[in-house]
Amino acid sequence: MAPSLEVAVDRWHTAVNGGDPDRAAAAVTDPVVVLGPKGAGPISPSDFADWVRRSGIRMRPTSRHPVSDRLMVVEQEATWPQSERPSRVATVFRVNGDRVSAALRQPDLASALELGFICREMAATE
Repeated sequence: MAPSLEVAVDRWHTAVNGGDPDRAAAAVTDPVVVLGPKGAGPISPSDFADWVRRSGIRMRPTSRHPVSDRLMVVEQEATWPQSERPSRVATVFRVNGDRVSAALRQPDLASALELGFICREMAATE
């Protein structure tokens, strides 16, 4: 696993869990590709920062699964201000340098690993 992969993913979690819009915007590329329950696509760092502020989400990493030098799947316990208890989710992260260029949330680890392997194979054939 490339050190920048781990650094970028840690930086993303620190920014999101801190609820700090400026740090959140600095943790991602322009644009950053996102996938979640409300859709998928590229958004700006300021839109990402706004989502962090608005949602109040906190995502505690519970396991890490490197897929390639630029891809990692992280299983997480997600909470929101209205949560009674954490929800288990998993996110496929792609990094570019020291920033997250994609955060693709899936409902479980198996789905995220499958998506991560598909992303790896697609990148290998470019």
